[in-house]
Amino acid sequence: MITSIFLARLAAWRRYRQTFRELEALNDRELADLGIGRRDIRAIARQAAQ
Repeated sequence: MITSIFLARLAAWRRYRQTFRELEALNDRELADLGIGRRDIRAIARQAAQ
């Protein structure tokens, strides 16, 4: 059971990092086209990880 909790948290952390990296790599124009501000990246990555 502890292993499954650990694996779930690890998967969520990986989703967070992947989303964060992909959004962080975009330039400001690309983010604006998506309606995202650079300040929103962490919150969006957290939502993706849930």
